[in-house]
Amino acid sequence: MNRYSYSNNTVAYHVVFWLAYFLLNTLRWGSYYDDYLYSLKSNAVEFPLHIILAYFNIYVLMPRLLPKRKIKLFILSLGLSIFTIVMIKGFLTYNLVTTDLFKESPFEETLFGVNYLAASFIGELYVVGIVTAIKITIDWINFKNKTSELAKVNLETELAYLKSQIQPHFFFNTLNNLYSLTLDKSDRAPETVLKLSELMSYVIYEAREKTVPLTKEINHIQNYIDLEKLRYGERLNLTLDVSGDISGVELPPILFLPFIENCFKHGTKTRANEIPIYIGIEVVDNTLKFSCKNKIGEEDTNGKKSMDSNHFGIGLKNTERRLKLRYKDNYHLNVFRTKEEHNVELEIPVK
Repeated sequence: MNRYSYSNNTVAYHVVFWLAYFLLNTLRWGSYYDDYLYSLKSNAVEFPLHIILAYFNIYVLMPRLLPKRKIKLFILSLGLSIFTIVMIKGFLTYNLVTTDLFKESPFEETLFGVNYLAASFIGELYVVGIVTAIKITIDWINFKNKTSELAKVNLETELAYLKSQIQPHFFFNTLNNLYSLTLDKSDRAPETVLKLSELMSYVIYEAREKTVPLTKEINHIQNYIDLEKLRYGERLNLTLDVSGDISGVELPPILFLPFIENCFKHGTKTRANEIPIYIGIEVVDNTLKFSCKNKIGEEDTNGKKSMDSNHFGIGLKNTERRLKLRYKDNYHLNVFRTKEEHNVELEIPVK
């Protein structure tokens, strides 16, 4: 379709507008003159000219001259167009309707009288102004709608991109775990493959959705934890604490996993016999609270007491970006470090 193509609905709107305007004008001037037949004939002559002038302005002059900032040329062209229409209207009215062209005037007006030309010019300018105002308003509304739709599409595209970055990163870490088991020729390798299959199914299919049930996300986390237990065995002292009414709660998929991966990244860098990790999920007063913490390993020599996004890995950076895109400022994320622990505290609203 070209730029001037119309849908059936658009044509209908235009027809209804002009018919309504024609009827209103006919009744208005018919009542004023107390001569409805004269008003009907007069408007029947004038309205086709109104339509030609109005459309010539909004579909020819405005698109071609205003975007190029040719304001003077636009004003001159519009003025000449109105003057031409006024002359044609006067000629047709004089020959087809009445020789008394300007009934409002107390004086007898000629076809080219100044009063008649000035009044007709203002009348045509009035019609053009109304139609132009309507067109600008409709264009502005359409522009706002398209802008909102584009912003929505861009948001969904960026969220999909961020999730696509998380998935390879996650599988890379998990495959490393599986690789370690195969090197040791562990009997736990088949079980690991099964768990990995379930995780892949979740990430590939479930993670396509905008939101997933919290119960499924917890099950996904549990599968990940089970994989890590296969790797670290009895050394891993992990607590997964779930409380509150989690039924019906929805959240973006794979939202907590980067934080949990980070716990294992930092917490397992130790020669100690025990690897303590805590993960808490709680629903309170329409708020989902997530927290996790782990001991800082010997190999983690970063001495800073706090952490910001500049210290995040790719998974944590993407998660922070996803939170900003999805919740704007309506969330609370605090990632910090004490002398002995890495800590994450996250609060998001839930319906």
